[in-house]
Amino acid sequence: MTSQVSSPAEQADGAVVGEQRRAAGTKDVRRLDRVIIRFAGDSGDGMQLTGDRFTSETASFGNDLSTLPNFPAEIRAPAGTLPGVSSFQLHFADHDILTPGDAPNVLVAMNPAALKANVGDLPRGAEIIVNTDEFTKRAMQKVGYDASPLEDGSLDGYHLHPVPLTTLTVEALKEFDLSRKEAERSKNMFALGLLSWMYHRPTEGTEKFLRTKFARKPDIAAANITAFRAGWNFGETTEDFAVSYEVAPASKAFPVGTYRNISGNLALSYGLVAASRQADLPLFLGSYPITPASDILHELSKHKNFGVRTFQAEDEIAGIGAALGAAFGGSLAVTTTSGPGVALKSETIGLAVSLELPLLVVDIQRGGPSTGLPTKTEQADLLQAMYGRNGEAPVPVVAPCTPADCFDAALEAARIALTYRTPVFLLSDGYLANGSEPWRIPDLDELPHLSVQFAKDPNHTTADGTEVFWPYKRDPKTLARPWAIPGTPGLEHRVGGIEKQDGTGNISYDPANHDFMVRTRQAKIDGIEVPDVEVDDPNGARTLVLGWGSTYGPITAAVRRLRAAGESIAQAHLRHLNPFPKNLGAVLKRYDKVVIPEMNLGQLATLVRAKYLVDAHSYNQVNGMPFKAEQLATALKEAIDG
Repeated sequence: MTSQVSSPAEQADGAVVGEQRRAAGTKDVRRLDRVIIRFAGDSGDGMQLTGDRFTSETASFGNDLSTLPNFPAEIRAPAGTLPGVSSFQLHFADHDILTPGDAPNVLVAMNPAALKANVGDLPRGAEIIVNTDEFTKRAMQKVGYDASPLEDGSLDGYHLHPVPLTTLTVEALKEFDLSRKEAERSKNMFALGLLSWMYHRPTEGTEKFLRTKFARKPDIAAANITAFRAGWNFGETTEDFAVSYEVAPASKAFPVGTYRNISGNLALSYGLVAASRQADLPLFLGSYPITPASDILHELSKHKNFGVRTFQAEDEIAGIGAALGAAFGGSLAVTTTSGPGVALKSETIGLAVSLELPLLVVDIQRGGPSTGLPTKTEQADLLQAMYGRNGEAPVPVVAPCTPADCFDAALEAARIALTYRTPVFLLSDGYLANGSEPWRIPDLDELPHLSVQFAKDPNHTTADGTEVFWPYKRDPKTLARPWAIPGTPGLEHRVGGIEKQDGTGNISYDPANHDFMVRTRQAKIDGIEVPDVEVDDPNGARTLVLGWGSTYGPITAAVRRLRAAGESIAQAHLRHLNPFPKNLGAVLKRYDKVVIPEMNLGQLATLVRAKYLVDAHSYNQVNGMPFKAEQLATALKEAIDG
């Protein structure tokens, strides 16, 4: 995402600009505390770019925000069809918010398919802006409209704004030497200009972005800027839009600092780079492109100046194999993937467990099984991360809870991997990866120290007094084995998948040794120091809602709604899923009821029930979309009353 930085002073300046615009305008201006907008059209209509630009300008203005991109898995799905609809939802406010919102206040529908696919999510009274040029008889029949919904009264409960976006865009660009088809491609910029006027968004950043994006095609840049300005001017002059709206900066929602808008994958990428710098190790990424993890590969490939090396392998197995080799060679090694790729990488993850080398396995979860829903979100890989290997092969599991939190989660995963010499799973998901929110850029002194001491000298004395290197002689506190760089004189040692002898690392088939090594590897994971889970319980509730990963935003929003309605409910959220925080059992036993919402069929609930013998209640959803706050609030209210 494009960087947009706003300090409190800049946010105040944004408010002043808004007041100046309101004073200069002749139309009514209404102030709102929050708005949810959804842009929807064909996957080729540029809805993701439109939403991204509106988001960036909203971030620069100083609003709190949360986004939900939603698009087909196909590169170019059939035009004008329901499966081909791409949308981008943005929730922005003058206060702290947690989700992209349950229901849009405004829908921009570029064609009949976009209208039909999304109108069911709108509350009565919402505003609908439709591109009337696309509502031809054939286009409407393609999605099942027997009559025009713009004329048959089915939209009477909404504020409908019929706008010939295509015609107006082509007319605005008639001075350019463009074909009609080329001119039509700018209609998303016309729509962006109209919405930017409607909500008093800054425009300078978008115009600068367009000049940069099309620097080698100045005519295209000029055409898009012209279409963008034409949309703004249309809103200013047309009688159909009699009102514009202002949402003030969220100046009280953020601690003092410098902020930017960031997506989960970008935050995770920056976290990996920061971890490598804090550890003073080169960063190596071995990866095979897979949705929705590919953006991490794209981003890290830009940062060779920070000692980052990226390797796009021919398949998933080669990607993790190269990463594990880089770990053996002394790098902070990472492999990125999604659920299907984890299945292919499982044997090498088991090898990393046996070799006891630091390796970050980043799983950006998506809907499954098999290829499943590549562009939809799910958090159904938890049990795969925990147990999806042959033999006893325990691996720590860390999960971020918001897009910005992906930065800190990457640092935490690196801390565990480097300190305890183990592969670590980092479980993000498509909702976090593609969604975005404001992120406070941390100061360097806030980052953890991750420095690593490589083995330099022999560490064991034999019975005859000879000093030798034992690659599996462990730190008594962490049980981590020494990390010796290949080629260090006197520290030569073998690696491989066959069981190692304790201490020496020699091949061993001894039953007692195998039993000892299996239990030792498990004890190392069990002994990882993680913070206690914190419980938000201001009123001594009897019901606890426990979550993990990206359910944090919807759960917290639902809890706020219930408390505002006078209900008493406690909330806790897990970052560390293996090992669990040491106080989790005691926390669970304090409550009469424990409810665990998950975007799977109850995987954390299964683990909690098995480990703590607590009758945890699952609330599950596997439709490829994140929870809605109202939906969760209703379910939790039933749990409280039940």
